[in-house]
Amino acid sequence: MTTNRTVQVYPDLPVSLTEAGSGRTVLVLHGGGGPATVAGLAARLAASGRVLTPVHPGWDGTPRPDWLTDVDDLATAYLHLLQDTGASDVLIVGSSLGGRLAAEMALRDTAGVITGLVLVNAVGPEIDGEEVTDFFALDPRAQAEHSWHEPDRFYVDPATLPAAELGRRQGNMATMRLLTDGGRMTSAKLLPRLGRVTRPVLVVWGESDRIVTPAYGAAWARAFPAGRFVPVPGAGHLPHIERADVTAELIEAELRRTGTPRVLAG
Repeated sequence: MTTNRTVQVYPDLPVSLTEAGSGRTVLVLHGGGGPATVAGLAARLAASGRVLTPVHPGWDGTPRPDWLTDVDDLATAYLHLLQDTGASDVLIVGSSLGGRLAAEMALRDTAGVITGLVLVNAVGPEIDGEEVTDFFALDPRAQAEHSWHEPDRFYVDPATLPAAELGRRQGNMATMRLLTDGGRMTSAKLLPRLGRVTRPVLVVWGESDRIVTPAYGAAWARAFPAGRFVPVPGAGHLPHIERADVTAELIEAELRRTGTPRVLAG
C-alpha cells in the first residue's frame, strides 16, 4: 500500500512524503529533476523495504521557508524527518544532488539512524581534476547530450511542453540553483570529512555520464572507508531510469547485505 502525506518537520516546514512497503527503511532522495525521476525506483524498492520518498521543499511547487537556503539546512531537516517517522537502520539512496544530501546527512547523524548509503551519479565533493559540468550553462539539447546514454530517446524540446509542465521544471531548477549557492553543485568542505562516514557506501555510476564522470564517482567511493564503486554500462546520469533493472538489483542487494542485524526475542 502506498500513502501520500505531509510531515510537519518544523512549524514552517511541511514535507510532502510518499511511503510504501514494509521492512528496513529506505529513504530515496531525488536530484534536480524532481521526485518523478525516482518514482519508478522507489516503487520497485517498496517490494523489499519501507520506502520513504520526500519531495524536497520548493520542488514541484511545494513550500520552502525563507531560511532553508542550502543543502546543509535540508540535511538537518531530513534527519529530523527520519526521527519523526520512527525510522532506524536506514539505507539512504541519493540520486545526483540527492547523493550530496545523503552524505551530508550521514556526517550529521550522531544518533546512528543511518546504516548505509547508495550514491547514484551523485554530485558532492570538489575533486581535483574532475570538474562537474555547469548544468545551468547548457541549453536543453546539450543537457540531454550530457545526461543520457541515449539522448535522442529522452530529449524533450521545451517548446513542446504544456505551460504548467514547463513552469514546474523551471521552478525546480530555480530551487536547485538557490540551494546550491547559485548553481555550485560541489562543496570544498565535503571531501576531507568523508572519512568520518564509516557505514557501507555503494557508489553506482552510469558510465556515459558527462555531467559527473565515472572517475569522479570512483574518487567519491575511495573517500569512504567502506566505499565500493560499481559502474553501470549503457546509462548516463540517471541509470535508475536508463538501466532500471540493473540499478535496482544493485540497490536491493545492498539493502540485503548491509544494515543492523535483527535480534529476535524469545
